Amino acid sequence: MSPIRFSSSSLKQGRWYEYLIRFALGGAATVLTGLVSSRYGAVIGGVFLALPAIFCASATLIEKHETRRKREAGLAGERRGQMAAAVDAAGAALGALGMLAFAVGFSTLILRSSIPAAFFGASLAWLTIAVLAWYVRRKMRSMRTVQQASGSANSRTR
Repeated sequence: MSPIRFSSSSLKQGRWYEYLIRFALGGAATVLTGLVSSRYGAVIGGVFLALPAIFCASATLIEKHETRRKREAGLAGERRGQMAAAVDAAGAALGALGMLAFAVGFSTLILRSSIPAAFFGASLAWLTIAVLAWYVRRKMRSMRTVQQASGSANSRTR
């Protein structure tokens, strides 16, 4: 199993205006959340803040970027763009599980300890759940691949 790692190579492939769009949409979503929160209270505002504010822009840009890369290589690329956006969506879902663990952990710990201790504990909960969710998804995906491979091998022997 390969370790989780950071790669900056994808940052070099983006265009400046793509990053500007992500920044602007993320900032607009944050401002909108602040306005909702000031009008209807922190609980309602928190629900809007929990929504993946820049996911739609990110998924669209990823799909366009991957399609463009494949076209430059002489291939159609639509399917590749869709698959790259799907992988990003799966990562967003795993990240949302980590955010949920952080929120539950912080709201539970703040009642019993100091703010720094609650923040540390909630961050640990986020890290644990995010890595565990990634690991479980990876294992399930590899099990599915093995089952599909054995299923296709069995169908050829019949």
